[in-house]
Amino acid sequence: MHIRRAKAAESPIRRYMEELWVPYNRELGETVEAQGLSTEFDIEAEIEWQTDHLDTPDRRLWVALDDVDDSTAPLEEIDATFAGFISVDFNPAPSSFDWPDRLVIGDFFVKKLYRGEGLADKLVARAVQFAREAGCEQLALEVDIDNERALAYYEKLGFEVGRYRMRAPVKEIELDV
Repeated sequence: MHIRRAKAAESPIRRYMEELWVPYNRELGETVEAQGLSTEFDIEAEIEWQTDHLDTPDRRLWVALDDVDDSTAPLEEIDATFAGFISVDFNPAPSSFDWPDRLVIGDFFVKKLYRGEGLADKLVARAVQFAREAGCEQLALEVDIDNERALAYYEKLGFEVGRYRMRAPVKEIELDV
C-alpha cells in the first residue's frame, strides 16, 4: 500500500473525486440518513471547490493506493487501485480561548475491500504525523451517530465525545415569544 498526498490541482483532484470521494459519499448516503449526494450534484463545481479548499498550507489530503506500478507517476496518471483517503484541516486555537490547537479530520474513507486490514490505521497515522509536525495537541472529528462502524473505530483509537451537534428543521421549531 502506498499513501500519497494529493496536490491542489484540477487533474489529481478529479481522479480522487471519481475514484474515492463520490463512492464515499454514495456509501455514506446508504449508511447515514442525513447524508448523501444531491440529485443535482455537479462534479465540476465540487472539483473546483475541492481544489480551492486544498490550496492552503493548513489542509492536507492523502490517498491510499494499492497495486501501484510507478509510485513516482502523477496521481492523475498513476496505474493503481484507489483504496482510501483522509483529509485534515489545521485548526489553531484563538488566543482568547484556553484550548489546544487541533487537527480536524474532515473526510475519511476506506473502500470495503480494504477494511479490517490496517489501512485506516495507516491513514490516521499520517494525520497524527502532520498534527505533531504542526504542534497540535488534539485530533478532532465529527461522526454521524448512525455510522456505528466508524464510531466503534474512533472509540477504539481513544476518541471521546466532547460535544454534541444537534439539528432540527427550522420549519418545525416552535417558540412562544
